[in-house]
Amino acid sequence: MLTSTILALQDAAVAMDPQAAKEYLSLLGSGLGLGLTMIGAGLGIAWIGGNAVQGIARQPEAAGNIQTSAIILAALIEGAALFALVITLLYKLL
Repeated sequence: MLTSTILALQDAAVAMDPQAAKEYLSLLGSGLGLGLTMIGAGLGIAWIGGNAVQGIARQPEAAGNIQTSAIILAALIEGAALFALVITLLYKLL
């Protein structure tokens, strides 16, 4: 379905002037990039959180270490997602 949508947009872009075509296709690329970034970051943080809860349930005495590690890993994922969002927005602006 996505391929047919992209092909339809490319066909429509042929009929318009090059500047407008660049604008529309860059909006499409930015939207896809932003969406994929958010999905990936959400899945990564959810995976870390779920595994941290399971680890704490199995070893309650190690809860502090597990929680600290999970927070650090979630922050690293958040940083990578923010970097990807900035790159995607720069792609749109240029």
